[in-house]
Parts: sequence; C-alpha cells; structure tokens
Amino acid sequence: MFNLILFGPPGSGKGTQSDLLIKRFGFLHLSTGDLLRDEISRQTSLGIEAKKFMNNGQLVPDEVVIGMIDSKLNDNQEAKGIIFDGFPRTVAQAEALDKLLDLRKSKINILLSLEVPEEELKKRLIQRGEQSGRSDDNEEIIVKRIAEYKNKTEAVAKYYDQQDKLVRIKGIGSIESIFESLTNAITALV
Repeated sequence: MFNLILFGPPGSGKGTQSDLLIKRFGFLHLSTGDLLRDEISRQTSLGIEAKKFMNNGQLVPDEVVIGMIDSKLNDNQEAKGIIFDGFPRTVAQAEALDKLLDLRKSKINILLSLEVPEEELKKRLIQRGEQSGRSDDNEEIIVKRIAEYKNKTEAVAKYYDQQDKLVRIKGIGSIESIFESLTNAITALV
C-alpha cells in the first residue's frame, strides 16, 4: 500500500489536488474531519468519545483520532494507497501514525508539501470565502490560520524531511501543472 501525506497551508489547493490524485491513482482519501463526522453520525464508541470532547470545546485527543484511522485502515485493507489529509498536524501525531503503520508492515512513502506564498494564500482564501460563504474570508482569520499552520504543522514537514520523505511542490501555476508535479513525485516511487 502506498501512503502519502498531502500537506500545505489553508488555501494551498490540497482539496483540489486530492480529488485529482484519487481519480488518477485510485487512492483512498482519509480526512480526519470526515472521519470524525462519520464516527459521530454512526454513533460508534470512538464517535461518542470524540463528541464528548468536541461538546466541551476541547480538541479530540490523538489516541481517539489514531483509533479512528486504525478502524478506517481495517475497513480498507484492499486500498491501493491512502492520501492522508489534515493529519498528522503535530510531530506527536506523525510519530503515532508511523507506529500504527509499522504495526501493519506499512509506512508513509512520501509527504508532498504544496508551497504557496502567503500573499497568494490570502488572495485564494478571500476569494474562496466570497464564492462559497466559508468563514475564512476575513483577512484577520486567514492570517491566524496561516500562522497556526507555520507554528505547529510545519514541524511535521521537518519530521518527514529527516526521513528523506519530504517533497516540496510549487503550489502556484495551473491546476494541471501542479497536478503533474505531484504525479511525477508519486510515480517516481510507485
């Protein structure tokens, strides 16, 4: 199984590129946000536990999220590969994911990081907010989200860079040219 992490700040194009990669390679898209919503809606034991934290305004603990990922992996053992989206967000989560995959005799093969200048991210997010009504159309919120990414999540890229698994992809240009760069990085390893 080929496992990749699609990485980048808010507005970098992860959603658009994930859809294209799924169509091209037949990978399973694993979004922790989607997993949480699914587990809660199905009222699984993990979902009930997660909902308790969320109802109290707390982050869902890593153990619960890892449990959900483990469950999803069990349900999709035939998958050709997995795109991890929105996870891991911290080095502790990356280490936990590596341990989980190691138990399954698997690993993260590559972390693809979409690199986009901050001014372009702001422009994209404002435009996306205007078009979709999403809450990230306020520049103050956008700046906070980008800072949060840089302060916490960027360390995950460094973690995988130390394992020679990080590939930085220029995230500006046409959707097609970015997709081609991502595809080339993947096919070099498959």
